[in-house]
Amino acid sequence: MPGNFKNCIFLRGKAMIWNPEAEANCLYELRKRQAESLVRQVRNVYAHVPFYKKKMDNAGVKPEDIQSLEDIAKLPFTTKHELRDTYPYGLLAVPESHIVEVHTSSGTTGTPVVDAYTRGDIEIWAEVMARTLAMAGAGSGDVIQNAYGYGLFTGGLGVHYGARKLGANVIPISAGNTKRQLMVMKDFGTTILTCTPSYSLFLAEAADEEGIDFRKLKLKAGCLGAEPWSENMRREIEDELNIHAYDIYGLTEIIGPGVSSECEEKNGLHINEDHFYPEIIDPQSGEVLPEGEKGELVFTTLTKEGTPVIRFRTRDITYLFRDKCSCGRTVIKMHRLLGRTDDMLIIRGVNVFPSQIEQVLMRIEETEPHYQIIVDRGKTHLDEIEVLVEVEESFFSDETRALERIREKISEEIKSELGISAHIKLVEPHTIERSMGKAKRVIDKRQI
Repeated sequence: MPGNFKNCIFLRGKAMIWNPEAEANCLYELRKRQAESLVRQVRNVYAHVPFYKKKMDNAGVKPEDIQSLEDIAKLPFTTKHELRDTYPYGLLAVPESHIVEVHTSSGTTGTPVVDAYTRGDIEIWAEVMARTLAMAGAGSGDVIQNAYGYGLFTGGLGVHYGARKLGANVIPISAGNTKRQLMVMKDFGTTILTCTPSYSLFLAEAADEEGIDFRKLKLKAGCLGAEPWSENMRREIEDELNIHAYDIYGLTEIIGPGVSSECEEKNGLHINEDHFYPEIIDPQSGEVLPEGEKGELVFTTLTKEGTPVIRFRTRDITYLFRDKCSCGRTVIKMHRLLGRTDDMLIIRGVNVFPSQIEQVLMRIEETEPHYQIIVDRGKTHLDEIEVLVEVEESFFSDETRALERIREKISEEIKSELGISAHIKLVEPHTIERSMGKAKRVIDKRQI
């Protein structure tokens, strides 16, 4: 059974697969289970969730029309806007008395989305998070410092449940209080750090100020998620914190963290597809795209009891692929996020993702891994983009020519890579506001 390391597959001397039956099953068996779960879930939501009954009726689809995985294309999509309209309990598929825990999205851009969990849902959440932490090499002897926020945000408790199922020692420190984070890391011998990528770099900055050398700590890995980050940023984190940095992915609308995560190969995120069925669609037409083609990621919860969702449009851009992974898992992978359909900036007709600008900045050695993008309309009413970039303090005590050289280099790289002109403003370290959670990378004044 999962949770007993005697039944796990061991590679290179450490447990890498928490649940071999689920994560390394043959494709035929996986597809069979997925189809059975899909048919059962569609019947469930049609019978118990008026929201989905109405959507299916309007689309002319009945539960008996869904007999295979291919039939999922007949079902209508669900959007975040629709989920907000069901607030608070319009998506419940069970009596309210069966709900043991509730989480919500941040609600910073509108009414929050509610994710309600039964006891069975909490068990599933703990299971997929145990798989996630095991992919980073965590086991019962590890100390997991959980710096995701506890509370209505799904990150903190999701990691907590997974760590407990794994049998690890979890330190529920939550986000913020950076000096204490470093003290705990030293005093309790933290081996696994869980937080946002941007906060891990903030910890590195604070450690440098405190004279703490990560190479003298026991920290070995980080499970980092809740915001997009680039391959260049990964290298920065791994160098600064002396760890292996693994990307993890999840959504409040689906279950929270634990939907997919990287293994030691760091080549795509393994999706827990026995619980979450993924599709890639054309964002414009809604057409399902084949494996390997880039588009919008869509998820259906196959086993969720409290608030199941059917074909939820995540707005995340990626692609799916199934390869022979050295870790032994056979479940499908998703490429690290390439951007989002709803944070895509259109600058004078050019589509730009903030992650593309980050890729450029992280290639330039003189810059620090902190930036902010400001979009506005100039005097001519045309879109203008300004990029604030922190650079090493030494450049501000140097000749002005050095700063100008860096500024020109960044501007030329962005122009060459993205085809847009950007105003570059170089600022001293710690000028850009730090975040304990998701970093605010973009300020779009056109909407203010």
